[in-house]
Amino acid sequence: MKFLIFLGSVRKSTPPKPARLGERVAKACERCLLEHYSEHEIELIDPLDYDLDPVFKPHFAYLQAEVPKQLDALAAKIKASDGFVMVSPEYNHSMSPALANLLNHFGSSLFGYKPSAIVTYSAGQWGGVRAAVGMRSFLSELGCLPVSAMIHVPKAQDVFIESGEANNRAEQTSWDSYFSRTFNQLIWWAEGASKQREALDPKQLSKDFKRDPSQRNAP
Repeated sequence: MKFLIFLGSVRKSTPPKPARLGERVAKACERCLLEHYSEHEIELIDPLDYDLDPVFKPHFAYLQAEVPKQLDALAAKIKASDGFVMVSPEYNHSMSPALANLLNHFGSSLFGYKPSAIVTYSAGQWGGVRAAVGMRSFLSELGCLPVSAMIHVPKAQDVFIESGEANNRAEQTSWDSYFSRTFNQLIWWAEGASKQREALDPKQLSKDFKRDPSQRNAP
């Protein structure tokens, strides 16, 4: 199966240091998945690689011939994926604006009926846990329901080095075990959802909301 890891930060300046703390956490997720779940395809999505228009316009709002190539390519990756790992810092008790902005460019028809995993981090002692609360609602509305186990990394600058490996090599196994608790759930649900999508196309149950609010069958 294919899994996308979304890095929820575009900050590349200091202070505080290091500038790209979230990249370490995202790479830690990537390293764990590649090492312990090598049968699956893993790709890290960095919002810095996408030149989004400053005036918000989602992928589905463009005419087909006018969709920016980068946006269209990412939409195709999301559609082809079986699950997602969402990595976010905490801003004012909520998820990263950078992550919300990137995800909001795509409709639930691409994310829907697939699981997600919540990963939060911080430079302080709480590991971004308060952001995770709001992420559950956000991801559920997007259609990629989060699994129950979550990953929280406090003082991430001390935990992981730039490559995503544990700063203290003696603790690598412990961190891998902690991450795997969440990834085991993610893969279990992804496998089940994949089989069910093959057995019954979810679009036959609920049509995509693309043109008119009446397509949501809501008042």
